[in-house]
Amino acid sequence: MEEPQSMTDAVTAAATVDVERTALKEWAVLVEAMARGDIVAMVRKGGIREQRAGFSVRHDRFLLYPTFFHEKAAEMAPRLVDTLEAVHARRPPEGAIRIEYVADVAAVWSVSELPRLDRIADEHGLSWGAVESRFHYKNRPGVQVVAARVRRLDAPVELPEIRRYAGCVSWVELDGGVNVAGAAAVLPDEAFRRRIEGLRAALGDADPPTR
Repeated sequence: MEEPQSMTDAVTAAATVDVERTALKEWAVLVEAMARGDIVAMVRKGGIREQRAGFSVRHDRFLLYPTFFHEKAAEMAPRLVDTLEAVHARRPPEGAIRIEYVADVAAVWSVSELPRLDRIADEHGLSWGAVESRFHYKNRPGVQVVAARVRRLDAPVELPEIRRYAGCVSWVELDGGVNVAGAAAVLPDEAFRRRIEGLRAALGDADPPTR
């Protein structure tokens, strides 16, 4: 007969579970670039289904959901194009998604002046043409720059890619939660702090928290 779990063991077990269900869809090549620490920011406008309300960051933390939908080499920063083959070689089986990273929001900027975005080209993974296209999309000038601290999960998690997740939408609530306890930051504290300071110097003060 199995012995009852002690109170100490129960508290320890509970502390090792931290479930996250919210996921942000991003091109797989950009997810991998963030996981390497090559970039720390995303330039976002919103999916087709979100254009009326626009993209917004409603969460302090989210899983990174790698997608190959609408991924185009011409819209990636030239330095990332050579990584495409390796990223695609790791693509999960058809009908599955692989979650390997969780991100904590460090700062968000609503940018309404296009030249400011040229100053942060090293910190996101888009080509300048893609930045301009997103900025002017639907004749509503502006984008959001989301800086995030990426952490690698203890082990990758594969989930079925159900129909509800598909399409041009940014945010997804997964049917099943992913345990993010023990996820390790891909960049050291000081290195990440310097990168955020560089973004702040280029873009100004970040937006106030939404909640």
